[in-house]
Amino acid sequence: MVFMVLRSVKAALATSALALWVLGHPAWADDGNPGAYLAAQAALAQHDFAGAADWYGQSLLADPTNPLLLEGAALSNLSLGRMDEASRLAAAMTTSDKPGLVSFLTQIDAGARKGDFGAVLATVKSDPGAGTLLVGLVTAWSELGQGRMSEALDAFDTLAKTRQLANFALYHKALALASAGDYQSADNILSGKAAGPISMTRRGVVAHLQILSQMERNADALKLLDQAFGTGPDPLADDLRRRLTAGEPLPFDMARNAKDGLAEAFYTLATALNGQAEDAYTLLYSRIATDLRPDNADAVLMTAGLLEQLGQHDLATEAYAKVPADSPIFHIAEMGRADAAYASGRKDAAVEIMQTLARSHPDLLVVQVGLGDILRREERFTEARAAYDAALALVPDPQPNHWAIYFSRGICAERSGDFPATEADMRQALKLNPDQPQVLNYLGYSYVDRGQNLDEALDMIKRAVKAEPESGMIIDSLAWAYFRLGRYADAVEPMEKASLLEPVDPVVTDHLGDVYWKAGRQREAEFQWHRALSFKPTEADAKRIRQKLDIGLDAVMADETAHPVKQEAATNGG
Repeated sequence: MVFMVLRSVKAALATSALALWVLGHPAWADDGNPGAYLAAQAALAQHDFAGAADWYGQSLLADPTNPLLLEGAALSNLSLGRMDEASRLAAAMTTSDKPGLVSFLTQIDAGARKGDFGAVLATVKSDPGAGTLLVGLVTAWSELGQGRMSEALDAFDTLAKTRQLANFALYHKALALASAGDYQSADNILSGKAAGPISMTRRGVVAHLQILSQMERNADALKLLDQAFGTGPDPLADDLRRRLTAGEPLPFDMARNAKDGLAEAFYTLATALNGQAEDAYTLLYSRIATDLRPDNADAVLMTAGLLEQLGQHDLATEAYAKVPADSPIFHIAEMGRADAAYASGRKDAAVEIMQTLARSHPDLLVVQVGLGDILRREERFTEARAAYDAALALVPDPQPNHWAIYFSRGICAERSGDFPATEADMRQALKLNPDQPQVLNYLGYSYVDRGQNLDEALDMIKRAVKAEPESGMIIDSLAWAYFRLGRYADAVEPMEKASLLEPVDPVVTDHLGDVYWKAGRQREAEFQWHRALSFKPTEADAKRIRQKLDIGLDAVMADETAHPVKQEAATNGG
């Protein structure tokens, strides 16, 4: 979808999807194979679409015409992108008095895939409550598919009379006109000449660029491109700019025909619903959009992202892999694929994906930073530092938004034992963003632990607390700074607050124990150290906590002072 979504539009789009996820417990479930039915429900509730499809299939063996089972099975298969099976199940539901939303959507998809727009129009008339926008767009595009342009335009105009839906209707009307070769009328709509300005995102802008280019207005298209996308590195914008500058006419392929138009309609709806409705519900629309238009990389990317948000990381990885290597958004898909692989536990595979992408796209800052981030998460700090080096080599004139790269590289340097490089990177990050609380906290805490620049360090941490007064970790740093400065009474209040904000963090809880000990509250200190052990600290931290429980903090600190290696280990852990 290419328009900003108003609250009233959400109401127009919203259809109760929760009933589809938890289908109830009908009387017949106690007959046949109730176990399979209950397993199907449980799988669907967990968004395990493959499992749900299998269990519904087993339930249907006992009751093959039951509409509730057919609806659940169709929903599961549609969510998986198994469109043929979903269509077969939807067809079996057509004898039901109320086939339901899933059957309705699936039949539209099946008719459009075959180019049978008469069947699509017949399906639309049985609307089970899909919403004015969906029915209006599907009707208009299907009329065009029947060769009835006047009726199609009338349908778009009727939809546009609903103020909250006007932007959607006008955008699709412009696409329909352009698909018929009437680029001037399409431009009048998209430029705002016909009915006032409409708000568009990248996909809508690309459609307008194509229309302008088809009108031999590449210069105007270039102006629009720079205005909408800016002039920074962007594979899609760079490719469009190169072709427009060379005088190449961009083909209009956003909606070449009615089938494409219906695909765009479902993508419109998916985008409108994304973040506003259940992800599993939105997925139905994005699946149909990608089925009708497999080359719509934006829809494929949305489908993959929804699956990832639903915790279906393997399905997400498969979906991301469908974006072709020559797509301008291939790098985004690959970064998503790496994230999904990492989330599924295949961390080495995720790193390999990012390393390959960094080699194929060496000039993309976001890719080099992404590689550095995933290597840093894996504590491969030397390699991560090299990736951040490559990223910063692409930034000859650092801007305020680049502070995070210096910050990340500084962390890698610190974890590699190169504190001078850490200090330099953190100082540069603060030069770019002087009040950034994460940087202030990290550098200030590092100074305190090293016993350096203590007054400045305390000031940094106080500024960080002021910027994020509810951050338990930053408040912990303030308390720990007081502790390291020997101001134990001052450390108690912020340390207790940090513990309330981070109630199960082993480091914060351990610190609270240390502060209590030095404040003369030994019993409370021992209690907090026992709690810290229950929160699964690192092996080194756990060993030190047990020593404190055995001989007390004072003895542990005295031993560390006499053995600097132990002191360094304690500092790194604390």
